[in-house]
Amino acid sequence: MLIHNKHKLLCKVWLEYKGKPLLGKGGAQILGAIKEEKSISKAAKKVGMSYRYVWNYLAKIRKTLHEPVVQTYKGGRKGGGGAHLTHLGESLLKEYKRVEDYVGEILEDEEYWEAVGLKISARNRLKGIVQEVDKGVVTAKVKIKLEKPVVVTAIISKEAVEELDIKAGDKVEAVIKATEVMIAKEKQA
Repeated sequence: MLIHNKHKLLCKVWLEYKGKPLLGKGGAQILGAIKEEKSISKAAKKVGMSYRYVWNYLAKIRKTLHEPVVQTYKGGRKGGGGAHLTHLGESLLKEYKRVEDYVGEILEDEEYWEAVGLKISARNRLKGIVQEVDKGVVTAKVKIKLEKPVVVTAIISKEAVEELDIKAGDKVEAVIKATEVMIAKEKQA
């Protein structure tokens, strides 16, 4: 973490859906434990939460998304039941971890903090026109045809696409940092 004169910069990461909190650190721990343990009760024990709390948390996510993130199955005479993450559950966990890792890297990157508010190097900005926007549940894929004869595809959050009101035909800039492509769009007056 970045520390200056006894100050420590911290932040919390969570995923939202239609303005409602969906998955934070605790929820990601729950999904991760279910993925590892293949059982809701074992996962609850592993993360130090009650079975009832975990079950209610999963029900809340299902109610918000109208789709389950965990699939349960009953056991038979020879063995107990279990649980596994659905494709949506896997996707949410992966997205949360990706964002959490990214934010963690930024918080620890002193060069980034020195550069905040400064111009981005021109060699890292590529102007172009959006060809296609494909919105998923959490992320969106934005395909940009650059002014130079090349097309760049960026995977960004669905929320960012909606916040920037990105649609096919918009003039944007592909802002490249390390191995990631972000999207910048001038504010409309």
